[in-house]
Amino acid sequence: MLHYAVVFFVIALIAALFGFGGLAAGAAGIAKILFIVFLVMALVSFVMGLIRRA
Repeated sequence: MLHYAVVFFVIALIAALFGFGGLAAGAAGIAKILFIVFLVMALVSFVMGLIRRA
């Protein structure tokens, strides 16, 4: 999931470089959402790992 967030971020940077503002904003929004989902899933996984060890 983090990989896809980075891919969309790179797409947003390239689109912004060439002047495609709408496409860049959309790709940056998708990258933000994927990164937040990744963080939530990583946090849940970390907490579940701590619970199983206890």
